[in-house]
Amino acid sequence: MASTITDRVFFRGRWWEFTLNPGPFNVKEHVLITIFANSGAGNVYAIHLVSAVKIFYKKNMSFLVAFLVVITTQVLGFGWAGLFRRYLVEPAAMWWPQNLVQVSLFREMWQLSKSAIQEKKMDVHTKLMRKYKQVPQWWFMCILVINIVASIFTCQYYNDQLQLPWWGVLLACCIALFFTLPVGVIKATTNQMLTLNVITEYIIGYLYPGYPVANICFKVYGNISVKQGITFLEDFKLGHYMKIPPRFMFVVQVVGTVVAALVHLGTAWWLMDSIPNICDRELLPAGSPWTCPGDHVFYDASVIWGLIGTRRIFGDLGHYSAINWFFLAGAIAPVLVWLAHKAFPDRQWIRLITMPVLLGATLNMPPATAVNYTSWILIGFTSGFIAYRYYREWWSRHNYVLSGALDAGLAFMGVLLYFCFGMEHIGLNWWGSDSDGCPLASCPTVGGVIVDGCPLL
Repeated sequence: MASTITDRVFFRGRWWEFTLNPGPFNVKEHVLITIFANSGAGNVYAIHLVSAVKIFYKKNMSFLVAFLVVITTQVLGFGWAGLFRRYLVEPAAMWWPQNLVQVSLFREMWQLSKSAIQEKKMDVHTKLMRKYKQVPQWWFMCILVINIVASIFTCQYYNDQLQLPWWGVLLACCIALFFTLPVGVIKATTNQMLTLNVITEYIIGYLYPGYPVANICFKVYGNISVKQGITFLEDFKLGHYMKIPPRFMFVVQVVGTVVAALVHLGTAWWLMDSIPNICDRELLPAGSPWTCPGDHVFYDASVIWGLIGTRRIFGDLGHYSAINWFFLAGAIAPVLVWLAHKAFPDRQWIRLITMPVLLGATLNMPPATAVNYTSWILIGFTSGFIAYRYYREWWSRHNYVLSGALDAGLAFMGVLLYFCFGMEHIGLNWWGSDSDGCPLASCPTVGGVIVDGCPLL
């Protein structure tokens, strides 16, 4: 493109001058394109709120309210990222393992030396990055203040649609402020992301029961702003590794986030208005792809935590109050590891125990299968122990590139299987695809009742 597109400069000498061909395409532009895509690649969490209100609760929500909620929740995380970037981006200990995969891929694709990948001393990166103009702190503070004010106004002025009072927005922001740093440290050092959806539902469900939409709204503001902030910090670290000017990073992230939010909202709004009986499993035809399983989970959670309330299930009025003791167990577990390390300093393996990772790994167990965890353990042990210990040179050169290749291969096969089987409506029917893994679960349990495909009792 650089050899064919004109290099003419339009409006030369003016502040809005530009050119369609600034020079040969380089790795930094490649990284910025990737970050732009990353900013909008994930799911827009607030869309679940919109679908729950409009589809499941059959309540009216204007497009303006949906727009304000989506934009404020998606951009609020920039404020938390600005507050904690000096703690989660610049230090050498905050190395963000996921970024090493992308750095390795960029280096390999652009045929750069592997020594740049292995450079871990953050003071070197920081010295090089100081040559660029930094993003002023007041940029982040303006985004934070404007979003908090806009969120309070939206929830208070349109309280009939969102139910969340002004103090709920402030409490959600306080929770996000408190948890962003510890969650960011865990993500930056272990690549494990801990979400706050349950803790936010728990808190607002106890303080403000009987208002399910308020419960959803509180969860969105308290949870997704932290997740967005961590995503922005991770991209900042990628730019730190690849020596991307911080101000370019900031603009690309903001624009990518806003564009993605608008596209998600516009698409979801159009689908909800154009597809009859969307998300209604009883009225949709068999095999319909519009059953919205994720939105059903969101709605069910709002009924449990919001409509019924935390106290009636997990409090003194419920049957599951004993579960609250696990909060104490989770808080004590890291302290026990620290005490064990102090008591036995010669046992170096003790300090390698990370309780948030061990406990967080159980988060995916309910919906996962045995194949998921066994494959993770097998690949992790082969890469992190065998290859790292006995084939260090191979590991340092190929480990992160292989990780990226496995992820890309999974995504590619997903698209390929859709075109090969999904578009032709070819399904794989076996006992494991049943809703509960037991095809006889719907058979009668009393004698004398005959049903095709069921055994006689």
